[in-house]
Amino acid sequence: MTTKAPAAARTTGAVRRGLRDFYEDPAVPVASGGARSLRQARMLAAALGPATAGAKTVLDVGCGDGSAAATAAPLLAGHRLVGVDWSQDALRRAHAHVPYVIRGELSDGGLPFATGSADAVLFSEVIEHLVDPDSALDEIRRVLRPGGHLMLSTPNLAAWYNRALLLAGVQPVFSEVSLRAIHGRPGKEVVGHLRLYTARALREFVSASGFEVAGLKGAPFHGVPRPLRPLDRLACAVPSASSILLLHARRT
Repeated sequence: MTTKAPAAARTTGAVRRGLRDFYEDPAVPVASGGARSLRQARMLAAALGPATAGAKTVLDVGCGDGSAAATAAPLLAGHRLVGVDWSQDALRRAHAHVPYVIRGELSDGGLPFATGSADAVLFSEVIEHLVDPDSALDEIRRVLRPGGHLMLSTPNLAAWYNRALLLAGVQPVFSEVSLRAIHGRPGKEVVGHLRLYTARALREFVSASGFEVAGLKGAPFHGVPRPLRPLDRLACAVPSASSILLLHARRT
């Protein structure tokens, strides 16, 4: 007799397979914008300090094509930078930028690292793609040493232009209702966002996951139309209204 899995489990499995196929598509963008990657790298470099005080291990979890790590590498000279992703295609591209790349997942067995083995985790534009962000932060917290640094970046649901779009009844930028096409919002690329955060929600979520938030900054979004980019850069002075949220937290 064949036993069928519960309906909820079958649905979750189908969703994961669909998302895996989606992210293995080379046409799906996996790179962060250069400006936000640089700001995040500077935050990480300031938190770690120079390698003269001892080389630190930094995991770029969800490294994609390695562009964020490539931006960070010159600022992290002497530290050990390891790219981690479950997409084989992404890892092949990342290897051109990062000396060490390892296939790993935040779910289904966890990351291939010992507990407390990392000094910092770079988590750049990943959390918005996850079905289970709670378990992801649990796993990141496991691999970080006590006091270790989490550098997380994610699009801001409450970005200055999204507030105006919602008032006009338009779907916010960064939000998606389909993996096949854009519906009801500006933009042309489908990138697979499942979760969106405001500054307040992100702080509360990370704090509830066993981290102490050390700082929150804003970064611009490369997809903003050129005439509006000066305004987008100005909005970074108020992180709660910026395009991208850059959060620094420490493992408690």
